[in-house]
Amino acid sequence: MSLPFLSVIGAGYWGKNLVRNFSQLGVLRSICDPNPDLLKECLSEHPSLLTYNEYKQVLADVSVKTVAIATPAASHYEIAKASLLADKDVFVEKPLALNVPQAEELIQIAHERKRVLMVDHILQFHPAIIKLKDLIHQGQLGKLQYIYSNRLNIGKLRSEENILWSFAPHDISVVLSLAEEFPKKINAFGEDYLQEKVYDTTMTILGFSNRLRAHIFVSWLHPFKEQKLVVVGDKKMAVFNDMEEENKLVLYSHKVNWVHRVPVALKGQFEAVPLEKKEPLKEACAHFLECVANRKQPRTDGKEALEVLKVLSHAQKELDRGH
Repeated sequence: MSLPFLSVIGAGYWGKNLVRNFSQLGVLRSICDPNPDLLKECLSEHPSLLTYNEYKQVLADVSVKTVAIATPAASHYEIAKASLLADKDVFVEKPLALNVPQAEELIQIAHERKRVLMVDHILQFHPAIIKLKDLIHQGQLGKLQYIYSNRLNIGKLRSEENILWSFAPHDISVVLSLAEEFPKKINAFGEDYLQEKVYDTTMTILGFSNRLRAHIFVSWLHPFKEQKLVVVGDKKMAVFNDMEEENKLVLYSHKVNWVHRVPVALKGQFEAVPLEKKEPLKEACAHFLECVANRKQPRTDGKEALEVLKVLSHAQKELDRGH
């Protein structure tokens, strides 16, 4: 299968990971970033690449048929739109855009020009999440009742976007895919302790039509890194802990018995679920290339990203209303 040349636009913190993966997949032709030091750093590891300091130079290269965008979130809409209009297939980091109308416009342009548009909701390509979905569809967890998601850290603080937009999109994407519907109710709470109007900590609560509830807690003011998802069903509970080296996905067969009209918890043994050893980002990059080659709709296409963006936008309004 012949794959088209690709250019990575944005060679910073996450862009370097895209450069590494698309290079290993054999499609990387060029990198683009206005910072010459970042370009020099990339060239030290990938000396054969072409370099550009302005994304319009990439779009003018007719040999490049696909682009991967890893620039600040505020520029995603502009660069993705220009790339689609230049008839490039687009892989873009989250979020797709900063508001719903922009995202809808990008989806429409991609449809009209028959271009592949994919957003890097990386957890959808994690072996643990893929296996968890299989277990749910097999009925092993029973009826889903509650989903807890914590994504917490101390370290990289941002000023161009708050914690909701920086950390929560991946978890929102997973929760929506597990619930298989859009929430009926969205509440959000948070505080801006370090920078005015830049939330450091938020809690988003989603309510679905079948009494399923979920909360997504994100913060960059936390004493240690935590990335954990708990899914509670009426048969079993599942825990995905991405900070574990082994046993990232574990099932618990806890039960509740009623004794003299009093609920009594019976703790069961945990069961570690075997997982394939695969890098989620590489899987996402490979999936994008497969969709480009076969003109398929990506798993995390524009429509899926739009649903995530709608939740983010609603949650942001709730935060602003309560501040």
